[in-house]
Amino acid sequence: MLVVAVVDKIGTGLWAGVSTLYFIQVAHLSVAQIGTLVGAAGAFGLVGPPLAGRLADRFPVTRLLVVTQLARGAALLALLTTHEFLALMLFSALGALPDRASSVLTKLFAARVAGPQRVRYQAVQRTAVNIGWAVGGLGAAGVLAIGTTAAYQALLLADVASYAVIAALTLRCAEPPSPSRVVARRAASPEGAARPGTGKAGRAGKARRAGKGPSPWRDRRYLAFTGTEVWLFLDDSVFQVGFPLWIVHATTAPVGLVPLLLVLNSVLVVALQVPLSRFAGTSAAARRLLLPLAAAFLTGGAALAVSAAGGPWFATCALLLAATAFTLAEILHSLSSWELSVALAPGEAQGAYVGVHGLAQSAQRSLGPVVVGAAVGAGPLAWPVLGVSLAAACLFQHRLVRPAGPEPAPRPSAAGPSAPGPSAASGPAAERAG
Repeated sequence: MLVVAVVDKIGTGLWAGVSTLYFIQVAHLSVAQIGTLVGAAGAFGLVGPPLAGRLADRFPVTRLLVVTQLARGAALLALLTTHEFLALMLFSALGALPDRASSVLTKLFAARVAGPQRVRYQAVQRTAVNIGWAVGGLGAAGVLAIGTTAAYQALLLADVASYAVIAALTLRCAEPPSPSRVVARRAASPEGAARPGTGKAGRAGKARRAGKGPSPWRDRRYLAFTGTEVWLFLDDSVFQVGFPLWIVHATTAPVGLVPLLLVLNSVLVVALQVPLSRFAGTSAAARRLLLPLAAAFLTGGAALAVSAAGGPWFATCALLLAATAFTLAEILHSLSSWELSVALAPGEAQGAYVGVHGLAQSAQRSLGPVVVGAAVGAGPLAWPVLGVSLAAACLFQHRLVRPAGPEPAPRPSAAGPSAPGPSAASGPAAERAG
């Protein structure tokens, strides 16, 4: 699956950075139309995570991934058939749903195949993803230098081809055990049927038959956790929207610093993601990371504020500090969020819970640019206020996810004793070989 992640992000890197230019230069859409198109796609994409999570509790996750990957490619390919605004908006929306769904399904695959090593597995995967993004972005920059319609179409077709490749690769991945299907099989066994009210599997089976199984929509703690996650994912919009606008409109730093900060972000993620993963191996460790995460947000907000107060060199140094702080926040949050979103989910409804958690990042993609854009418009004082609000969300979440009783011992895989870890048969090494 690591090879799948790299190929996927190489393709996405080829297309994502030039998609807006395609709509302007080739489809001849206005800025307002592009904004409407992106907004509609983002709204429709919100359906993807919970739907994918619910389906992953019932069907093999690898087969669902293949379907979403092919659907993403088909929706993207359809963009070549028209320059009409409504049709382009429809195809973009149809592509957003499987795109957000595949993100949740990939996360569930990692959680199930890696077991208690899921944090390190995810760290390795995020490192691979950043390498793929960098390779794709460099390729796009080279092709974009041609600047013709055929060049844009070639990048789009390369992304479509990447979806076909990763679908074929995913078919070769072994299906990891699903906690929900393990519970269901135990509940349906003769022992479970004879004593439907005894034992965890028996209680789960009885709850399923009564239609009262665990649901994230009735779990106020998990919903509150997901709500705070929407805010903590803002680091993405700070990098994608905040830094470019702030550098251009409020500082004396050179405009050429914008791509360099994105490079710095990728380099730091590749260098630090895996080493720092050892600090989030349990839910207790992941909870502790919320405190340095709060400090990183405070530092980043303060550095952005002071970057508007000096000359080019001072502004550049302050922006480098801010970028480093927000990148560290991104890494720490990804580790904490990844572990807690799975640890707080009951095994028999793991897919449904993780699917609801996936709404946080999708919602941030719609809300984040608005919030960060408002901060840029409000001036320097807005950044410390944003930093404080992010730190407050960290502290609230730190209290929200605290254990009710004594700290539990390190747990086995969520899928049970038989769930495979990252071994030679089913872990990252086997996937790289595949």
